[in-house]
Amino acid sequence: MKANKLLFITQEINPYVPDSDYTPMGRNLPLAAIDMGREIRTFMPKWGNINERRNQLHEVIRLSGMNLAVNDVDHPLIIKVASIVGTRMQVYFIDNEDFFGKRLAERDANGVEYKDNVERAVFYARGVLETVKRLRWAPEVIHCQGWASSMVPAYLKTAYREEPSFRDCRVVYTVADNGLTQSTGPNFDKIIAFKNTGAETFQEFGTDLTPHQLELFALKHADGVHFASATPDAELLEFAQAKGMPILIGPAEQEDFLTLFDEVWSQDK
Repeated sequence: MKANKLLFITQEINPYVPDSDYTPMGRNLPLAAIDMGREIRTFMPKWGNINERRNQLHEVIRLSGMNLAVNDVDHPLIIKVASIVGTRMQVYFIDNEDFFGKRLAERDANGVEYKDNVERAVFYARGVLETVKRLRWAPEVIHCQGWASSMVPAYLKTAYREEPSFRDCRVVYTVADNGLTQSTGPNFDKIIAFKNTGAETFQEFGTDLTPHQLELFALKHADGVHFASATPDAELLEFAQAKGMPILIGPAEQEDFLTLFDEVWSQDK
């Protein structure tokens, strides 16, 4: 069965940020889906190194203005949008002065890892899902790319499970080496808490999750997985195989991803 409505929740897309391991997938995969007649929506964080004027970002007032509470602190959600020149691809940006503002992705300009990356990932995940709800659009398959999207699978299967926009959707998670070293901290249950999402969603991995355990946490709630490396981590691969989920390994053609999405969407509902 063909998955016609695809939501891409990515971390980096060129030309908005310098090239990285994520930028080609973030741009080329949605473009290929458009060319093949699929309906898409694409999101990324509004990192601080994105030039809004050069890239013609503008705020979408009707989608902005909501506050999202992360670890008991309210943070305003700002939605911006831009189109990649010469394509039919539109990108929505999740923005917030506290979490993104003038800050880069996982590390600052000196290469120091941000201490609140978990909170930033939580805000990004909920910001995307709340915005899709406001768009009144129901994706069939959601593809999560990068550490910033690692919280999405759990929220989809818990807090957003009965939302009309997500009730029937499936989620594919791309596992890639992000080089992160910091754990979630022992208050992860408070950071991720929202509706029925809490400690029970990750308790088998402990209370203070390492970056590796966060990948297991994402796979626990995913319906399909793409391993970016041709030689995946053995524990992650075994975990995915034990779940019996569709798996794609290594650098792949765009058609391979769309085949994976179709396979995931065809699973028993």
